[in-house]
Amino acid sequence: MADVYVYRFTGWEGPAQPDGKRRRATLETIREIGDPIMESQIVVDDAELDANGFFCGSVANDSDPTEDLTNEINSLNLRADARDGEARNLDEATGGAHKYMLQLESRELRKEAHKLQRQQKQQSQSASAAAESEDHSDMDFAQLGSSPTTG
Repeated sequence: MADVYVYRFTGWEGPAQPDGKRRRATLETIREIGDPIMESQIVVDDAELDANGFFCGSVANDSDPTEDLTNEINSLNLRADARDGEARNLDEATGGAHKYMLQLESRELRKEAHKLQRQQKQQSQSASAAAESEDHSDMDFAQLGSSPTTG
C-alpha cells in the first residue's frame, strides 16, 4: 500500500493520440517516453498501476465527469482499504503509532469519498430537476386545456 503520483504526458512514440485517451503514468515511466504535464497530477494507490508504471484505473481517464467522479470515489475507497489492511497486520505493541496513522488516513480518505458521493448525488438530483423542467417547458398549451391567449 502506497500512494503514488501519476501524470498525463506528451511525447508518445508512434501515432499521436488525443490527450483524453492517454493513460497516466509515474514520473519514472514518463522519463523514458516523454515529458510529464505537471498540472495533471493525481494521487492513486500503487495497486492501480500496471507492471510498467502506467495507471490502469479509470479515475481521471474518462471524459464523462459523472463517470470520473464515480471512479475517483472508487479510488479513494481502494486507498482506504489498503490502509485498513496494513493496519490490521500491525501489532499494537510494536506498531501502535503507525497503526493509528494508517487508521486516521483511512478515515480521512473515506470522509473524502463520502463527500464526493454527496456531491455526486446532488449533481444527479440537479440534472434530474433540469431535465424535468425542460420537459415541462416544451409542453404544448393545448395539452393543458387552454391557449396562451385565453388564459
